Amino acid sequence: MKCVIVGYGRVGSRTARVLREEGHDLTIVDNNERKVDRARDEGFDAILGDGGTESVLKEAGIEDADAIGGLTGDPNINFAACMLGKEFGCRTVMRISEDYRQEIYERYADGVDEIVYPERLGAAGAKTALLGGDFNAIGDLTDQLSLTTVRVPEGAPIIGEHVANIDLGSGGRVYAHGRKHESMTIPLPGTIVEPGDQLALIAERDALKEVRSKLLG
Repeated sequence: MKCVIVGYGRVGSRTARVLREEGHDLTIVDNNERKVDRARDEGFDAILGDGGTESVLKEAGIEDADAIGGLTGDPNINFAACMLGKEFGCRTVMRISEDYRQEIYERYADGVDEIVYPERLGAAGAKTALLGGDFNAIGDLTDQLSLTTVRVPEGAPIIGEHVANIDLGSGGRVYAHGRKHESMTIPLPGTIVEPGDQLALIAERDALKEVRSKLLG
């Protein structure tokens, strides 16, 4: 995939490194000359300029890109970059802060494909969202256990099941559930899985493939 990353700070730089390690083609855009120089020193193609400007994104190759991530600390730049990316058919991923009020979140959420919260997801979540995944390995708790979230797609085998009854065997356990645009909480006994729901689980790293199959088919 070809991705454009707007913002080469803490989140953008880590996301870029993970994408490069997996063999994806990407270009960095940042309005800070020092960060652009750092990106170039680390071997990335990097453009100096405002990532919310069409001419800058065209210079970065947005017309041929598959996805764009607005990962700066400024939500206005991130949103503008995503809206321009959408005009060129890109998957759009926007970074915001967890501190935003619900109505602000919903306004942004309606315009982009995915919103990421660096405070919770970090670079791994941003990377997975850019690639269009719905099974996000947030981080490792130990050498054997991973903290993971999954968005339930249409047709998943667990749709219609009670969350409390989802059996992942000895390899994992669901511990939280949330509807779209809602925070995840411990599910009530009667909570039933619907398309678009999010589940959080703890799973053994070696069992992630099997757990994914049980949840998503």
